[in-house]
Amino acid sequence: MERQRRHKRRDAKRAPAAEPRTPFVVRKLSTFNVLSEAGLEQIEANADRILAETGMEFQDDPGILKIFADAGCDVSGTRVRFAPGFCRNKITTTAPSEFVQHARNPANNVQLGGDATVLCPSWGPPFVHDLDRGRRYASYEDFTNLVKLHHNLPWLHHSGGVVCEPVDLPANKRHLDMLYAHIRYSDRAFMGAFIGAERAGHAIDMARILFGADFVAENPVLYCVSNTNAPLVMDSHMSGALKTYARAGQPVACTPWVLTGAMSPTTVAGTLAQVLAETMAAMTLVQLVAPGAPCLMGSFASTMSMKSGAPTFGTPEAGLMVLAAGQLARRLGVPLHTVGTLSSSKVPDAQSQQEAAWGLLMSMFAGANLINHATGWLEGGLVTSFEKTIIDHDLCGKVARFFDGIDLSENAQAMEAIAATGPGQHFLGSEHTQANFMTALFRPWTPDDSSFEQWQADGSKDAAKRANAIWKEQLQNYEDPGLDPDIDAALKDYIAQRKSEKPDQDYY
Repeated sequence: MERQRRHKRRDAKRAPAAEPRTPFVVRKLSTFNVLSEAGLEQIEANADRILAETGMEFQDDPGILKIFADAGCDVSGTRVRFAPGFCRNKITTTAPSEFVQHARNPANNVQLGGDATVLCPSWGPPFVHDLDRGRRYASYEDFTNLVKLHHNLPWLHHSGGVVCEPVDLPANKRHLDMLYAHIRYSDRAFMGAFIGAERAGHAIDMARILFGADFVAENPVLYCVSNTNAPLVMDSHMSGALKTYARAGQPVACTPWVLTGAMSPTTVAGTLAQVLAETMAAMTLVQLVAPGAPCLMGSFASTMSMKSGAPTFGTPEAGLMVLAAGQLARRLGVPLHTVGTLSSSKVPDAQSQQEAAWGLLMSMFAGANLINHATGWLEGGLVTSFEKTIIDHDLCGKVARFFDGIDLSENAQAMEAIAATGPGQHFLGSEHTQANFMTALFRPWTPDDSSFEQWQADGSKDAAKRANAIWKEQLQNYEDPGLDPDIDAALKDYIAQRKSEKPDQDYY
């Protein structure tokens, strides 16, 4: 019993301290450029050539084809071709370079554009994993627990969207429950439903209940990702959501999802030209639907194993592609949406964190303005891991501190402390150390820096086991942000009405 009490006291000392929360990262370090001016011009010329000669398919949406035709584009069947320079001109003329997505708690509003980076959790996995129950299909309980966990984590900035796919709910209605969970259990900004105009409309309706219709009409309060079906296709599920959000003045991240060698050429330069062509075509559609509507250049470009055909992450080529995408987005004058701590590892191990660290750092140096999948992503996007969420969260805090740069204030220069301490002495007891030791250095949650003997006495826990204890503690300490009872009732009534309109389906 006494040994257990000692362990509890030690664990309490190691428990994560309350950290100051910031609504987003402000990057004070320069972006890293991998393409010369000539290289950028070549990629842009190649993208224009793709759009003019090959064109892009917009399937099952005649309304979009009419929009393009009315704008003077060459429309043949479902294929749209664009004159060189047409897309760039439309985007640079009316798309905003920077905007704010509002949260229901104004302290959590996020800036999209400029030197700001917003870190979002994992999106889309049908499975979850933790050390206690292993890999399993995700449930709505898992979904709400992840929303609550993300709400508690100071180095994340956004509630995200489909943080896991709650497969215990009907596929055609679960978006309503997911939106409700984000609104009810977090007061951060969140994403809307992405698949189809109807679901997008539901998200906008619920946002109007939460914020008020007049506020939504004038301000971004949702966030949509519209993926192309690479190569060079956009289907009506994506285009329908894109149109709905654009007409409501809500942001759309126009994001090709490509794996080199399968969905794009196996080379970096070829993939970049295709990615730029696809995202420009989609952003042009946003501007034709609603000139001035916020949109982002999206890039989710990674590599494929030439041996197995499996997706690979954290590769040199993926790093080059996101760094170049950052340059291309800045030349278009729009914010950049991309991805972060991706991994094909099955568990939160050394592979997962090597790939995660590489991916997140490359996206930060690219100047990304919103980084999706910044925590929790495993198995090529099939799994959200509770333990990896915590380990990745440490990484988010670390890169945020790094990109804050070097403090050159008078206090940070510490000249008086150096003079007062003098040669051959130590700074452990100096007034300067006493005044700064809590804030001068970043303090991650998961590492163990004790002696070997102490680590062994505490159970020889690796990072994943330590993260297991931390996510449970964070959920236990979750503080409900509350919600106006009238708004809560109105949301529940709206959801019940929408659900009653059609039978349950386990497919879209």
